Amino acid sequence: MPAAEQGPSPAVWVVVPTYNEAENVEAFVAAVLDAVPSATVLVVDDNSPDGTGEIAARLAAARERVEVLRRPRKEGLGPAYVAGFHLALARGADLLVEMDSDFSHDPAELGTLIAASADADLVIGSRYIPGGAVADWSASRRAISRGGSAYARLVLGLDVQDLTGGFKCFRREVLEAIDIDGIGSKGYAFQVETTYRTVAAGFRVVEVPITFRDRLAGDSKMNGAIVVEAALRVPLLRLGRDG
Repeated sequence: MPAAEQGPSPAVWVVVPTYNEAENVEAFVAAVLDAVPSATVLVVDDNSPDGTGEIAARLAAARERVEVLRRPRKEGLGPAYVAGFHLALARGADLLVEMDSDFSHDPAELGTLIAASADADLVIGSRYIPGGAVADWSASRRAISRGGSAYARLVLGLDVQDLTGGFKCFRREVLEAIDIDGIGSKGYAFQVETTYRTVAAGFRVVEVPITFRDRLAGDSKMNGAIVVEAALRVPLLRLGRDG
């Protein structure tokens, strides 16, 4: 399916799930709006006990292009993104960007993803194509990340090098077509599942190189349960049992 026609100034929404990101969220929102002043930043906070939601609400009250969706409890990355996507779509978003709020994804690279969306339905900021890189990680952590992408790529038969990457730009038509409410993944398997559904629906996916860095502050949300979920859900996707 070819990329849909788009006007000269698509409405860009940057959807950012947060949980205990009080040390990062204010600087991150400012950096996104410095990089793409016309974008709207939607912070989706899962009732962070460290006050992230309160900081986001203050930013939304002070800045026209900041929105906040405060959810009652922590449910995982996938449900937070789905809730954010629904709100952004209802508010007229043409391009929906997902990225981490801890500066592991550089807001300065947003323009690259948005520009590439002129000729693609889903753009993935890729660590694992020529020009892409991972900084600040140990060799073992790099190996685990590369191995996870390679495993998903092999099982699903996809020609996408960074299947686990979370810096992505969707056209609204993609999210309207792939039944986001039916996505079962709660953790980082959400990234694999959305890309798999996008390809299966016939949309065009491209990767652009990015440099991924370790988080600026705070603690990683990665844990063993998230890794296990991803390992188990990938073969279920291939079998068509993805509900």
